Amino acid sequence: MLSDVMEDYLKAIYVLQAEEGPPVSTSAIAEYVDKTPPTVTDMLSKLADRDLVHREPYKGVELTAEGEAVALEVVRHHRLLEAFLADHLDYDWSDVHDEADALEHHISEEFERRVAEALGDPEFDPHGDPIPGADLEPVNEGSGPRLSDHPAGDRLVVTRVSDRDEAELEYLADAGITPGTTIEVTDVAPFGMITVRTPAGEQSLPTEVAQSIRVENAGRDEGEDGRGRDESDDDRRRERR
Repeated sequence: MLSDVMEDYLKAIYVLQAEEGPPVSTSAIAEYVDKTPPTVTDMLSKLADRDLVHREPYKGVELTAEGEAVALEVVRHHRLLEAFLADHLDYDWSDVHDEADALEHHISEEFERRVAEALGDPEFDPHGDPIPGADLEPVNEGSGPRLSDHPAGDRLVVTRVSDRDEAELEYLADAGITPGTTIEVTDVAPFGMITVRTPAGEQSLPTEVAQSIRVENAGRDEGEDGRGRDESDDDRRRERR
């Protein structure tokens, strides 16, 4: 049996691998789990002894096949619970992360099955993160470009939003920026602000917030400038959802 803390570390490594690729540095893990590097190093030694991670001296760690399977199960629990809390218990999307963190280690396979069934086996959680299937096969965690990477004039669809900062999620919800929202970058200021047009109006976002928002091309919309809309992009998004 693995401790909750061990599972938390494996989940952290999984998420960081998906974002940046392996190997994952000790410092990145320390920042993610909010622990000191020596504490993280000690835990990584324990995980390596159980053949859950492979350590590369002076580089970092990478999940083994067994470690990835554990991480995928924890991630599946977490994201299903987030979806269930939001869809069936009326939790705000900014509140579900901590609740799911507390519950993810303690649900049975039967409870997991019933939650998935009640939700209709969703593909994504409220923040746009893909939910691994019951077979625990790796999912496409490709996050796509960040909003902060785009210049003025780009028309985009929000695909994922980081769930790590509750205040940031509340801010984005108030701004009407959630997965599936179509936005247009209207201005990129040299002093760290990005302005976007949303269905609720224009919103100015600090660059660090824009960096936490993943997007994809929304195609071209027929408007006053005469540009045409690429319907194939909309079709692909509908299929994805």
